[in-house]
Amino acid sequence: MRCLIVDDVHPVLITSLRQEGIQVDYCPDYVRTDAEQVIDQYQILILRSKFRVDKAFLELAKDLRYIGRAGAGLDNVDARQCSARGVELIHAAEGNADAVAEHTIAFILVMLNNLWMAGQSIKDGRWDREAFRGLELKEKTVGILGYGNMGRAVAKRLYGFGCRVMAYDKYLTTWPDEFATRATLEQLQTETDILSIHLPLTAETQSWVDATFLRTFKTGLFLVNTARGGILPIEGLIPLLQDGTIAFAALDVLETEPPTASDQKILSIYETLFSLPNVVLSPHVAGWSLESYRKISEVLATKILHQINRVKN
Repeated sequence: MRCLIVDDVHPVLITSLRQEGIQVDYCPDYVRTDAEQVIDQYQILILRSKFRVDKAFLELAKDLRYIGRAGAGLDNVDARQCSARGVELIHAAEGNADAVAEHTIAFILVMLNNLWMAGQSIKDGRWDREAFRGLELKEKTVGILGYGNMGRAVAKRLYGFGCRVMAYDKYLTTWPDEFATRATLEQLQTETDILSIHLPLTAETQSWVDATFLRTFKTGLFLVNTARGGILPIEGLIPLLQDGTIAFAALDVLETEPPTASDQKILSIYETLFSLPNVVLSPHVAGWSLESYRKISEVLATKILHQINRVKN
């Protein structure tokens, strides 16, 4: 069996596959056109977000059996086309759940204490303590939208802060743990002080958390998005940040990352967003820790080998 890896991964993934007799070709410099030339020779493809695996690409992948995503989301892979061709999708969401959870907690604490602007004020020569009197997380209600690997990891870390944690997940049939109370969407909208988004990007969730949706929550909401930018349209978010409907937003992901120089509309929207004092940003790194770099590859290797051995047996 042959495996093509087209993105940077931790060496433990390559070593683990080779130890099981899989021929691994590690080509992190490949772009889509390079992969298209050779993909018919491989049974396994591993990538992060290098390119989209769509119908046209899969038609070239005559012998492909597995696609491994070295990360959490599968939004750059056409799951329907994979299913139709018998290609199994495997991802490693557990590998960076800890990193995402810690980043989310950091975002929440930065917002409640306005640490970004407080630090900047000192650098600007001001020492205005009263302007930066913070809020305590204790006794706040945190609403988690999506209770998969990431949402659960966040809830587990919030457990010790003395806050109330609720979660909404449309697709869970049984509740997995005691760290968050199961809530209806209406309860989340009525009672949440801090909303943290942990949804996958799908056709259903694309642009779902829009201005209309956010206006159903209490005024003065604190908002965190470490999931996918496509879930939360920025153009509609800006007026809510300006009029106080959203007190503060912490965004690790944006709809276009990064925008191109030719996309003047997106650049204009982002310029406005970046100028707002009640916004804190990071460049899609919530799950991007030194530890998660290795753990993602370990998890993915284990899952791929498990599936291969299961088929053999």
